[in-house]
Amino acid sequence: MSEPSVNDYVIRIDDDPSALDAECWNALLDLQANPSVFMRHEYLAALHQAGSAVGRTGWTPRFVSLWRHHELCAAAPMYLKGHSYGEYVFDWAWADAYQRHGLEYYPKLLIAVPFTPVPGSRLLARDSAARAALAATALAHARDAQVSSLHVLFHDEADRAAMSSAAWMTRQGVQFHWDRSSSGEPRSFDELLRCMQRDKRKKILQERRKVADAGVEFRTLQGRDIDDGAWDFFYRCYVNTYREHRSTPYLSRGFFQRMAQSMPEHWLLFVAHRGGEPIAASLIALDAARQSAYGRYWGALEHVDCLHFEACYYQPLQWCLAHGYRRFEGGAQGEHKMARGLLPVRTQSSHWLAHPAFAEAVDQYLREEGRGIEAYVGELTERDPFRTRG
Repeated sequence: MSEPSVNDYVIRIDDDPSALDAECWNALLDLQANPSVFMRHEYLAALHQAGSAVGRTGWTPRFVSLWRHHELCAAAPMYLKGHSYGEYVFDWAWADAYQRHGLEYYPKLLIAVPFTPVPGSRLLARDSAARAALAATALAHARDAQVSSLHVLFHDEADRAAMSSAAWMTRQGVQFHWDRSSSGEPRSFDELLRCMQRDKRKKILQERRKVADAGVEFRTLQGRDIDDGAWDFFYRCYVNTYREHRSTPYLSRGFFQRMAQSMPEHWLLFVAHRGGEPIAASLIALDAARQSAYGRYWGALEHVDCLHFEACYYQPLQWCLAHGYRRFEGGAQGEHKMARGLLPVRTQSSHWLAHPAFAEAVDQYLREEGRGIEAYVGELTERDPFRTRG
């Protein structure tokens, strides 16, 4: 019996994630090899409902789904983009090249979790045949819509296999993650430090001492213990960090309010106090089923030397070790994370460009960039902070 093709499915393109049943979406997500809490329906719907990922912000939803006999077989969060902000896989140079040649790069189509560079399954499907049909459907929609390009960001290997045709180009990236097994299976933060090279251990102890000597203490709140006042304070810190960088935050207070209501068990908040007053906050996402934590957002109302490292790396790592978590992902970029116990991990995205000449040029660029990534990761491996473990 032959596998089903695109023609065997009913295809839907929805302009609001709420048009798709949350229970069906999450059930499909749970079938994936690399499910992510950020791909949950509640998370994606909150981005839309709170006005963070909507047309007026340059994120017009085009959620694509495949159905057979009224059953959801495959789905992906697709957006029509009018810019490249909030993606963390940078294609500004491609857009500039299009413009210099009198061509329009925007709008483009994107399959991704807005503002969230966390690797995982992006093409949700019941099986490999449905996943391949979903990838083909998205590509056909891009062609029909006459957009410049289609991009699938931070996907996993199953997704990559579904995009195996020559039309797709692969782009490599690097993030920095902590993994318990890669750091000597420590059971506490002190054991983690003992697994590290002496100079790295000394630097971390010095940084932590600076924060403690400044009189900073931390309060940890999890789940529903993060009350409205704590969320308000966190958001004040979050906005202030953007303001200091003369930028505008991607996420609204309404988004975090929805997270508190629909996904409270997935959030952990570290609040820094000095002299009895809160001065900074770091928000971590949790996935208890996968024993994974994700550094997401941080902000401070006053400067304390090394407070960022303590709030965003050392406090979360200490918590993960105390609670049996095995992974901590520190977010996009940041080679400085390696000296603090987070090791390089490759990420990948896939890209299709409609213009043949530009596709050829970008493909050549990505091949060269990929060789550079390989060399870069090799260089980083030589600086492994755990080389002397054991």
